[in-house]
Amino acid sequence: MIKLRLTILAILLICVGILSFSIYRIEIEKRALKSDLIELSNVKYGLFNVDEWKVALADIITKKIREFNFNDTNKEKIRKEISGYLTEAVDKLEENYYDRRQNTISGFLQSTVASVTGVFGEIRKNIPEFTDQIIAYLDKPQNRESIRKYIIKKLNEYADKTFAEVDYTTHNTIIALNGYSDRQTTIAGLKSQIKELDSQEQPYIILLFSLILLVAAALIFSKSLARMEALLLSLLCGILLSVGLLLPMIDIDARIAKMSFHLLGETITFQDQVLFYKSKSILEVVQLMLTNDDFKLIAVGLLVLCFSVVFPISKLLSSVGYLYSKKFRENWLAKFMVHKSGKWSMADVMVVAIFMAYIGFTGIITEQLKQIDNLSSRIDVLTTNESTLQVGFYLFTAFTVLSLLVSHKIQFGAEKGEVGII
Repeated sequence: MIKLRLTILAILLICVGILSFSIYRIEIEKRALKSDLIELSNVKYGLFNVDEWKVALADIITKKIREFNFNDTNKEKIRKEISGYLTEAVDKLEENYYDRRQNTISGFLQSTVASVTGVFGEIRKNIPEFTDQIIAYLDKPQNRESIRKYIIKKLNEYADKTFAEVDYTTHNTIIALNGYSDRQTTIAGLKSQIKELDSQEQPYIILLFSLILLVAAALIFSKSLARMEALLLSLLCGILLSVGLLLPMIDIDARIAKMSFHLLGETITFQDQVLFYKSKSILEVVQLMLTNDDFKLIAVGLLVLCFSVVFPISKLLSSVGYLYSKKFRENWLAKFMVHKSGKWSMADVMVVAIFMAYIGFTGIITEQLKQIDNLSSRIDVLTTNESTLQVGFYLFTAFTVLSLLVSHKIQFGAEKGEVGII
């Protein structure tokens, strides 16, 4: 019976190892694709990108100029406005002309000649003719096209002088490496690839956690463990711990799902704009915090390292040593790790959860959301939080629960004097 149980457990261990490696491989591939997707969806290439605004405004200007048609109603209104503007311009010109020439003899003579000849009066008489010429010019399609090009040219010049140039190095590299022609096509292609990998990964995840539940149920209903069974179960826990430490636990993803507003009667819309994104494994979190200059972050990093890495590994090694060494069983540290550490088993999950919430939401508030504090109330903004727990979190939690059950069975066997069998 023991040999049969060992055989089944060994097969389960091999299956868990294969499934875990398959999930790890797919997750690494997905992570690379997600990294590219997040970069291309970043708000710096959309809502905060002057090039996108130039394109949007150029489209509106083009549409408005090409749609503009003169009719009897608007032609008379436009004639009055142009005539009024020209009259006002001539009045200001005349006023400035006389004012600037009163201080010198030559200027006085010039202003006297202008007054006698009535040059400004003649200009005013010709204002209706000038107005008709302007309207006739605007009414020709080829002239409107020239005006459109001129306005867009000036718009681009002003934008280039006012705003910083966007660095497209990473943007263009991602598009080139993925073999697409533009950003939108690349985003659609990356989403499709990620979806396909999710479909491939789902059966592995379902099967893996089904096996974990099966092992957990067997542990709950078993009376005691043989030494070799405990060793195989410890190895199984070690696999779950390794993959759980290497894979991301949570994706913190805050974005503007849709932002739209009206300009000159036209709607400008930006969609799927990533404001903030973080996805790190526990080991990456520890490395990031320990290399920081802030003492508080270093302290939290040491706490995460202790409860999420050192403590679980020490507990596994202590359990194995407890099984195979009588001398080791008498060691106070081994006794503590095997018999007394159960109440600490969820501390690692709690620490990591608090830390991920801290870096995520602090980052969102301080780095991104301040950029949209002054948006007009007329702008429709739909934000979304696409933060999700990742498979690393579930594997790490599965390790925590399973290792707790294994420790409990080892402790139960020691109390019954059954440690060391087989």
